[in-house]
Amino acid sequence: MFDLSGKVAVVTGSTKGIGKSIAHNMAALGAKVVISSRKADACEHVTKELADQGFEAKSIPCHIGRKEDLERLVSETCKEFGKIDILVCNAATNPVFGPMQKASDDAYDKIMDTNVKSVFQLCKLVCPDMAKRKDGVVIIISSIGGFKGSKNLGLYSLSKAAEQQLVRNLAVEWGPHNIRVNAIAPGLIKTDFARELWEDPKKTEAVERITPLGRLGDPDDIGLLTASLATRAGNYLTGQTITIDGGRMITDPS
Repeated sequence: MFDLSGKVAVVTGSTKGIGKSIAHNMAALGAKVVISSRKADACEHVTKELADQGFEAKSIPCHIGRKEDLERLVSETCKEFGKIDILVCNAATNPVFGPMQKASDDAYDKIMDTNVKSVFQLCKLVCPDMAKRKDGVVIIISSIGGFKGSKNLGLYSLSKAAEQQLVRNLAVEWGPHNIRVNAIAPGLIKTDFARELWEDPKKTEAVERITPLGRLGDPDDIGLLTASLATRAGNYLTGQTITIDGGRMITDPS
């Protein structure tokens, strides 16, 4: 059941953190994995790490904010492997920390273009071929920020809420073609991306105190479930956003 042998997976933002864990766990289940991020050297490094462990991987650098890069990512993957069975949209940005009132129009555009528009564009490029084969999986890495308001992460949270609605729309549109589309909404995970939220021991302690499992998340907490969702174990699941936050969202913090 938990097998991805013969499958081809593209994982954006897969040179570190959550994306790297997703790529590694999918490779461990037998998938051929495309490692992609903006920096070519980082892509090559992770690709070599996987190859050294006996896994099949290819490095294709891509700036997801550029449509021509997305087109090249898809075309080079198909040229190398012939298809894309699994698309994981993990790459994201958040150049703003603070109230939305102080955010510039440029910051808004950058966040929405990177976190939402690029996912929309990439799915448009990949889903039609999946539909021809009557088989495909799309997984978008969202955030629990998409469920609630925030004093400091308002624009980021807005983009993550948009991703969750995009998942529902895509699931309805592509479901008849046997394409499953889901999102995962992580809580606070110990990654470089979220460093500002956990590096201060006081902040970490505050989060752990209101989290039933009593700890912050690890990239593998997300990577393991994402990989399993792409297998037959997720065959009847679509249009959903799955929260992985140690129980934080269901807790009364009082």
